[in-house]
Amino acid sequence: MLMTGKTQRKMWNIFHSPTPGILKRKWLSDPRNFMNFSIKGGTAPSGAHTEPWTFVVVKDPDVKHKIREIIEEEEEINYLKRMGRQWVTDLKKLRTNWIKEYLDTAPVLILIFKQVHGFAANGRRKVHYYNEISVSIACGLLLAALQNAGLVTVTTTPLNCGPRLRELLDRPSNEKLLMLLPVGYPSKEATVPNLTRKPLDQIMVTV
Repeated sequence: MLMTGKTQRKMWNIFHSPTPGILKRKWLSDPRNFMNFSIKGGTAPSGAHTEPWTFVVVKDPDVKHKIREIIEEEEEINYLKRMGRQWVTDLKKLRTNWIKEYLDTAPVLILIFKQVHGFAANGRRKVHYYNEISVSIACGLLLAALQNAGLVTVTTTPLNCGPRLRELLDRPSNEKLLMLLPVGYPSKEATVPNLTRKPLDQIMVTV
């Protein structure tokens, strides 16, 4: 898992559609296989075993483009007004902005929603304990599974986009968007920022 995590890097403009040869060898051509991977991500532990997650797999080009339009509209406001100068400055080393063409070019988008509460058989609200932590663990397992399948992604958290995306995807009000993963095969032109990691003695304490 540590080796897998070390090779997980932020990548932009990286996606391409698989060739016919790849389709024969890989599972990307079948959306059911993506759902299976999503379900595998859902085998994570959760607070009181409530399993408070929903994975929405988007392959339809029109829906992907609508997602892009929503995110770019909100992200432009984020960068110009909401985020503030320091936040925007801190992101410069990652070369990010509000243009998200990868939302169109990635063959698949996986939107992960946390269920802030559920419903019991009698219709009453059911508490989902530690729902955000539980769904975050599931996302980590999903990232590892995707990479082990030879795919690439980048973790994105579209700021202020959740309500509009939830409406677009017809999700209920008890679900809140936590993360969006554009998934595909890396293009030959794929690059990653030259980032360094903190050494072990700065992130681990042994008692």
